[in-house]
Amino acid sequence: MVDISRATSNVALPAPIAAEIWGSTVEASAAMSLARQVALPGVGTTYQTITGEPEAEWVDETDPKPVSSHTLGKKVMTPYKLAVIEPFSDEFKRDLPGLYAELARRLPYSLARKFDETIFTGTAPGSGFDVLSDATAVAIKPGTGANTTYKGLVAADTAVSAAGGQITGWALAPQARQYLLGAVDGQNRPFFLDSAAAGGRGLSLLGAPTVQSKAVYASGSPNQIGVAGDWAEAMYGVVSGIQLTVSNEAMLQDGTTEITVGTETAEIPRYINLFQQNMFALRVEMTVGFLVRDKSKFVRLTDGTVS
Repeated sequence: MVDISRATSNVALPAPIAAEIWGSTVEASAAMSLARQVALPGVGTTYQTITGEPEAEWVDETDPKPVSSHTLGKKVMTPYKLAVIEPFSDEFKRDLPGLYAELARRLPYSLARKFDETIFTGTAPGSGFDVLSDATAVAIKPGTGANTTYKGLVAADTAVSAAGGQITGWALAPQARQYLLGAVDGQNRPFFLDSAAAGGRGLSLLGAPTVQSKAVYASGSPNQIGVAGDWAEAMYGVVSGIQLTVSNEAMLQDGTTEITVGTETAEIPRYINLFQQNMFALRVEMTVGFLVRDKSKFVRLTDGTVS
């Protein structure tokens, strides 16, 4: 019999600690820090979208007035689970308590990192989950002309504006800094500056705040080094906060082992018996969804050369 009781090997975090871990994870995620959070039930939810506006026309006296309507659409946000398990020996926790505490503190950040990697550079875990890895690409690497990085960023802003949006935030990989720190606008003024809106704690780019994350980078030809867009169009939902479970009785599958019998080679599962081996494991997980109402209001920045 499989025991699926919610009390099985489960250690509930005190509310202040759980809130601190969740807050730190959101802060560590570039996508979560830029997008807005919405309520998301476990079965997912459908959002009504407005895809077009009524059009008014000039009319002469006594002429019939035009009839026009909004056009509507819908977007579905489906939640998916992110999880990871890390095993430790009892002796590791006993003899290296400081190191253990730091590793346990950092474990939830793996969820934020995978969430960002999926949104910015990966593929969706399934339907009803949007990603930005296929947004339109715009080059910003300086070329031979003057102010070419600035021109590339203006081109990114123009593309978002043409789609009816406004860039409200830039997610930048560390590799983007080399092109932005020395860049100037048409009047030879730097534009990658301390943000007064962030109290000097952040940087702004063309008047919009920036968030820096290694998860934004994707190797290629050219490489992706940033994503910008109208983040009012993006939202994420979390079914529940981060769940932390501790167990010392589970059997964990930890990879595979290759065995050879005669001329045949096969891979068999390799297991860790926590109880038998005096070990325990931490499991962190969250169920989350991500939706973009209009992907045309986002662009990917690349290190392609601006002419």
